Amino acid sequence: MNPPSRTDFVSLTLTGQGSGIYNNSKQWRRQSCWRKWKLLSRLQRNLILFTVALMLVCGIATNPSVTEHFRGLAVVAKEEGDHALKPVIHEVQPELDKLNRPLVPESPSEKQKRAAHKRGPPGLQNRLQKKGNVSDTQVEKEEGEKPLVNWRVAMIDQATERRTAKEAANKVDVPEVEQEGHSHKEPVDRLEAVRDAFRHAWKGYKEFAWGKDELRPMSKSYGEWFGLGLTLIDALDTMWILNLKKEFEEAKTWVSTELSFDKDVDVNLFESTIRILGGLLSTYHLTGDTLFLDKAKDIGTRLMPAFNTPSKIPYSDVNIGKGTAHPPRWTSDSTVAEVTSIQLEFRELSRLTQDTRYQAAVDEVMQKVHKLEGKQDGLVPMFINTNSGQFTHLGMFTLGARADSYYEYLLKQWIQGGKKETALLEDYLQALEGVKKNLLKKSSPNRLTFVGELSHGRFSPKMDHLVCFLPGTLALGAHHGLPAEHMELAKQLMETCFQMYAQMETGLSPEIVHFNMHEGSIGDVDVKLADRHNLLRPETVESLFYLYRFTKDRKYRDWGWEILQNFNKYTKVSTGGYTSINNVRDPEYPSPRDKMESFFLGETLKYFYLLFSDDPELLSLDKYVFNTEAHPLPIWPTAQ
Repeated sequence: MNPPSRTDFVSLTLTGQGSGIYNNSKQWRRQSCWRKWKLLSRLQRNLILFTVALMLVCGIATNPSVTEHFRGLAVVAKEEGDHALKPVIHEVQPELDKLNRPLVPESPSEKQKRAAHKRGPPGLQNRLQKKGNVSDTQVEKEEGEKPLVNWRVAMIDQATERRTAKEAANKVDVPEVEQEGHSHKEPVDRLEAVRDAFRHAWKGYKEFAWGKDELRPMSKSYGEWFGLGLTLIDALDTMWILNLKKEFEEAKTWVSTELSFDKDVDVNLFESTIRILGGLLSTYHLTGDTLFLDKAKDIGTRLMPAFNTPSKIPYSDVNIGKGTAHPPRWTSDSTVAEVTSIQLEFRELSRLTQDTRYQAAVDEVMQKVHKLEGKQDGLVPMFINTNSGQFTHLGMFTLGARADSYYEYLLKQWIQGGKKETALLEDYLQALEGVKKNLLKKSSPNRLTFVGELSHGRFSPKMDHLVCFLPGTLALGAHHGLPAEHMELAKQLMETCFQMYAQMETGLSPEIVHFNMHEGSIGDVDVKLADRHNLLRPETVESLFYLYRFTKDRKYRDWGWEILQNFNKYTKVSTGGYTSINNVRDPEYPSPRDKMESFFLGETLKYFYLLFSDDPELLSLDKYVFNTEAHPLPIWPTAQ
């Protein structure tokens, strides 16, 4: 639905009619004032009228009760078609827009014109009084996206729910439970709330994007990346774990009858490995159905041409129909994370098929990276050249995008292989020492522990949401016998990752934050305009799962529940599905991006379910290791 017209105007006519009865004194004063008014020049009269009108509008706009009243009128006008209210809305809209409190949604062209920027970091939720400063500027929509349907209409269920005492998405009883001196809110069935969220997401995918890569829930359409049913395959093991057998059988039928990898299409080696190969292998292990193993072997074999490079460092892209591979068009580099985060899957494929070539290819990559120069205290640069086999962009170190899962897979390969491959463990431990020495800092004023970045010796307090995999990885290592101080650091970083959510006005984390380190800072985090989007990422929920599984501290469940509620409040689309958003600092209009990533079903909701489950044997972390897309693979027997 298009936004309502803004061409309406209000015509104000000032008359002297009142009760019709005036005494002579009042009439004389009125006439005297009128003479004085007539003696003023036209410019003077216009200035006076303008000043009075501006004071009136500003008074209305700055009165919370009045603005809330007009916002309610706008919603009524939209929902009930009360066109008589449109002139009122039009009159106060410009001033309210300046306050970032739009009465009605803006068109894309109007949103681009909004340039005023007001920002103030809120205090720590649960520690300080939360501030309500919100940015005006909305991040521009992704290039090439279709226009979104009206936010207030598409999210009308949520708008209605916000007027009630509890969100409809969270209609569970919440009795207080006292434990260890803390007051905890324990819902009757949080697991069912996760199932409901999955069913709602699946409903949108099934209706508008069945068999396609990604759902666009706002426009009720789909997006293609590889054309391989990415969301469906990524969600297979989630449905099995959540005991959604009806949905699983529907998806299995599609895999059996429709899924074919014999296509002339370029796919990304890393993304295809962790989502498709990992998802098929995991589903095979959970179900025992060889359909999924056969499909896994097919895609695994078709990805092997990526390793046909001069250095044996794989290319980033593979044409799975033609059997050819190539680097990106703009560079001959691959990212370090991409070439070192495919090992769990290919190693497991070799173990299952007894075909050693898959593991041999990925093991050779790790051996080469192990020996390379250019590291700093175990930290690796972000890029590696597929021709020379050497690191490029030297001197730049991060645990965020392009390097993150390298560190995760060092530990997880060691665990997968029965803790025998000491070179992997050594590289992991050395890297953690490099993190503590070079990247670990404290914020001001609340001294949150965070992981920054290093560029040619210069520290940056920038931390990606992706880095929030680290608390869970640290905790996993401590569980498998690594130093107890790893668990303490995991707890500190877990607090920081939760505060990346809690300090935002929507309660959802941005993609990137910058931590304040100067004494006297008002808040711990700052978020740049281009970094305010939320893609429904899983990393914080993933780490909450690990921390709760190992510590049984209920606060991690409560934090997860709070995050799930906010996903339901700000990203749930009434017709089915969830959407990523552009602005986590604007709860009135978080600006939907019209895209549900496959990892929301493959990872985020799966980790929510595992977090809330009381069954310690549900994917025991002594029996399974999760790939970086949350697909569980078995830990190999120690005798192997």
